Amino acid sequence: MEKVVEMLKELLEEDKLSKAILSDKEKRSDIEYSKVNIKPVTIKGIRKYQFEYFIDNKVVHENVSVEESIKKFIDLLRDFRQGLFKTVNGEIQVIKTSENKYKVKKINDTTFEVNKEHNREKNYILKDGEKIDFLILLGVMDSNGKVYKKKYDKFKQINKFLEIVEDIYDNFEGKKKLKIIDFGCGKSYLTFALYYYLIQIKNLEADIVGLDLKEDVINYCNQVKDTLNYDGLKFICSDIKDYQFKGDLDLVVTLHACDIATDIALVNAVKWNTKVILSVPCCQHELFDKIDNPDLTPMLKHGIIKERLNSLLTDSLRGLYLEKYGYQVNMLEFIDMEHTPKNIMIRAINRKKVVDKNKTEEINEFKKIWNLDKIFIDEYIKKTLNMEES
Repeated sequence: MEKVVEMLKELLEEDKLSKAILSDKEKRSDIEYSKVNIKPVTIKGIRKYQFEYFIDNKVVHENVSVEESIKKFIDLLRDFRQGLFKTVNGEIQVIKTSENKYKVKKINDTTFEVNKEHNREKNYILKDGEKIDFLILLGVMDSNGKVYKKKYDKFKQINKFLEIVEDIYDNFEGKKKLKIIDFGCGKSYLTFALYYYLIQIKNLEADIVGLDLKEDVINYCNQVKDTLNYDGLKFICSDIKDYQFKGDLDLVVTLHACDIATDIALVNAVKWNTKVILSVPCCQHELFDKIDNPDLTPMLKHGIIKERLNSLLTDSLRGLYLEKYGYQVNMLEFIDMEHTPKNIMIRAINRKKVVDKNKTEEINEFKKIWNLDKIFIDEYIKKTLNMEES
């Protein structure tokens, strides 16, 4: 433990820690949380560390001073068998042995930036000025790796997406080859970015399938991946509802799938026991003519307000269903509002396989409030998962 304490003091006091992940909870431990993420934050100019506790389908945050963080780290390590520390000098792993001793091992030299409030320049995962093959071929960068001015918003969006993937990356720990489906991939900027990130940056293997209805777009994407020699990537012209898959998936991405296509993608992701779902819904039309609440007539009588409310209700309901089937759900901002109004991402992480029957009552009460009956997702769940919702 002495070596661990010395390491913690150096990382925290000298501001060298980018992120830490404590996992593999001791069976004898009586703590509620199953995992803890730790990262540096600056609050009112004061440096602290944020402890993110994962409790069933909820996340609780605690901001702690540098001095208190060292003690809290030591206490937490008694309840977990493994710690992963992403630092400015590489990744370090701490393993507790069966004899309750601690082994400290540097596992690679990958360096991580420490997020600091006074940094003016964004530390992107993909760097402007570095030659990145797929960005050059897709016309985001010139041949020298410089991002075209008119493509900088796209460049930022790609990096924002990869930051979200980076944040959930520890859920794939121990896997050498990932199985991923991207529903409604379109021109596939983010699909290519995901493949590049996993293969070139994380040194993993991946089988990624991109689906879209437009045959010309799929042909173009296949030409690009062949030129890049991205052998683990393939694009198929197919409707989401017709695609068949056997086995478990690591990640389902569905960005801007229109209306009920998002519901189809989410339910199929549950069916395939997908570990992580990243979904940015689009064009939520189905509930618009169904929602009704006399107490909110002053809002519902205005079409533009009703439309926005309809989108929020639709995504809230989707979140409840995912929670019912064992997912921890967070709603995130995907990209800035000035770039697109469709900026809510549903991030769902599979925490348990059992169905939470208590959620059925919450779902039914939610639908009752808004007078929702005979909605698509109910029928599709019954058809696809062979489970009754009542």
